[in-house]
Amino acid sequence: MKIIQKVLIKQIVTERSKEKLKNNFTSHKMRLEQECQQLLFEQRKLQNKPGVSKQDISQRFQQEIKNRKEKIKLADFKIEQLDMLEMGSEIIEDQVEALVEVSVGMDWNESIKEKAIIIKDETVVRIDE
Repeated sequence: MKIIQKVLIKQIVTERSKEKLKNNFTSHKMRLEQECQQLLFEQRKLQNKPGVSKQDISQRFQQEIKNRKEKIKLADFKIEQLDMLEMGSEIIEDQVEALVEVSVGMDWNESIKEKAIIIKDETVVRIDE
């Protein structure tokens, strides 16, 4: 019988990977800031239309802007944490699912043991089973 098991993808921090992560966080932050500006523009546009509740529109848009500002704070925090990471440390980047063969007589604890794939600069360097 085969079961599905979660496998962690860990990345060894190098100058190259650190720079790539920082660029990803920065571009995500910039996208969120642009979305905030776009929402403000759309809000002003809708508030000038007759027959719509300015308070409802304002409330909805402010909630969306607040959500994005929270995500911007999170991106800033991630960038800050990234700057403190030491070279060679391992960070969890992702999680994938793998099929694991289970048969009668197997050690269950050994079969469900956490597995991980370790990557360094886009190359698999180790598989922990």
